[in-house]
Amino acid sequence: MSVTYDRVALIGLGLIASSMFWAMKRAGLAGEVTGYARSEETRATAREIGLCDRICDSAEEACKDADLVVLCVPVGAMEAVTRQIAPALKEGAVVTDVGSVKRAVIEAVGPNLPEGVHFVPAHPLAGTEQSGPTSGFAELFDNRWCLLTPEGADADEVAKLRLFWEGLGANVDEMEPDHHDLVLAVTSHTPHLIAYTMVGVADDLGRVTDTEVVNFSAAGFRDFTRIAASDPTMWRDVFLSNKDATLEILGRFTEELFALQRAIRQGDGDHLFDYFTRTRAIRRGIIEAGQDTDAPNFGRRSSK
Repeated sequence: MSVTYDRVALIGLGLIASSMFWAMKRAGLAGEVTGYARSEETRATAREIGLCDRICDSAEEACKDADLVVLCVPVGAMEAVTRQIAPALKEGAVVTDVGSVKRAVIEAVGPNLPEGVHFVPAHPLAGTEQSGPTSGFAELFDNRWCLLTPEGADADEVAKLRLFWEGLGANVDEMEPDHHDLVLAVTSHTPHLIAYTMVGVADDLGRVTDTEVVNFSAAGFRDFTRIAASDPTMWRDVFLSNKDATLEILGRFTEELFALQRAIRQGDGDHLFDYFTRTRAIRRGIIEAGQDTDAPNFGRRSSK
């Protein structure tokens, strides 16, 4: 079952927003979709590829009379964007977001919304290392999770947004915001930081040349560091906004790494074998849940 919003406004036109548009069109979830991006070049590209039914030259224009407004901007820009669009929001409108951090977004967005506007924070756990308006595809959310962190939001609007995301192809669950931030620090934020770090280590290691890193990347390095190609602005904001949870998980990671380092130095094969056996079982659980591969980038053609 799906829900149709008469008018949906997408503020920010990167991978998630563009994929939402193609998925909405695939499922018939919106009467009209308006879009806005701060960059004139991005807006021009969006118009050229037919992204959104109407591209606007201001966020206020895009949000006018919208029933659902989706904030698809970096976490660090949420507060300023909310202040900008607040006067244009109609009473009864629903504002949501796709940010990877939830407590910071709630604090940035909620207090700046006018009375009578509903805020239902959300986070689709889907993505690729690609960015920009041309990177989206309708299948991105298929069989991926979208977490809602409503924290006191109107129950009817939460239920409607849940059905909307299910219509986009996602599995939907609800979670308390602080717990969401801790979970994502484990499953997304810290792995991204480690991937960036490993690429930095390879770059700094004078005995391994840049050419060797590029040409001889084995599957482990190539696959593990793929996410290090993700948008730098987005990840800078994620780490600064989810500082406490990320530092907690980094501390735990460091402890585990030291234990493995000691086992290798001491030749403790039993410890290594037991550790790898336990963690392999977790990895197999990810595969069995169907969360081990990215959706293929079929592109815009598959959405029409």
